Amino acid sequence: MKHKLLFVVLTASIGLIPHSALAADSATEMATGKATDKAASASADKPLAVVNGVALPQIFANFVRQGRMNRNSPPEALTEESIREAVVTAELMAQEAVRQGLDKNATLQAALEFQKKELLSKALIEEFVRKNTIQEEAVKAEYDKAKAKAGSTEYRPRHILLNSEKEANAVITRLTTGKKKAKFADLAKTESKDSSAGNGGDLGWVLPANLVPEFAEAMTKMKAGEISKKPVQTKFGWHVIRMEEIRSLDFPEYDKLKDRIANQMQQLQLRKYVVELRAGAKVE
Repeated sequence: MKHKLLFVVLTASIGLIPHSALAADSATEMATGKATDKAASASADKPLAVVNGVALPQIFANFVRQGRMNRNSPPEALTEESIREAVVTAELMAQEAVRQGLDKNATLQAALEFQKKELLSKALIEEFVRKNTIQEEAVKAEYDKAKAKAGSTEYRPRHILLNSEKEANAVITRLTTGKKKAKFADLAKTESKDSSAGNGGDLGWVLPANLVPEFAEAMTKMKAGEISKKPVQTKFGWHVIRMEEIRSLDFPEYDKLKDRIANQMQQLQLRKYVVELRAGAKVE
């Protein structure tokens, strides 16, 4: 849970794009054969097979092998014979599809064209990443920034969210006055407008940096077991807060986070690059 909270701090300060843009099959690796056996490159000029007069290059085996490795296929599916058979079968079926005129299908042609664009996009991403390596000092600076933002303490508050200050004050009265004071968790379940109501208003362990400023400021001034004396207003409404627990934050060491931070920084660079491409394009 601690690392999850810290990850939120990091992503909030660095920014993210979907990881799938960087985690897809490596088009550059497939094209160069980096992910395959070195022995395969020695006979690269010799066709893998010749099917009905069509020579199939060795690199086709690389494509099949890389795909099967990405799918964690069993060892028997990675043998040279198995991969060669897969390439030959694909060629035979493709030839038969052309013979039957299936290659003229408009949907298939569109799909092939779009697949080509996706492969080119992946190649562009990999080339951009290669030319824009994140330097170690920049990663360390981002780590220090995130660590400072996280602070040294984390909190476990409950809250009851209400629509008006009057309603919030009424809840505070029920919680703090009378011989039989209401239980906070019970009132949260029946009165709170927040999604945490079903959990008695419990927000779990949180960092101030991940909360709206007004809530964070009020929360950090409270002691364990204390209920806010006044309602706290945020853009979401009026909050009544109870501080359950407070503890010191055990921020992970740099070596445990540096790869994740570097990846996030790389993604942010890529996002900016895509934004620049779109800004210079005419899209109607």
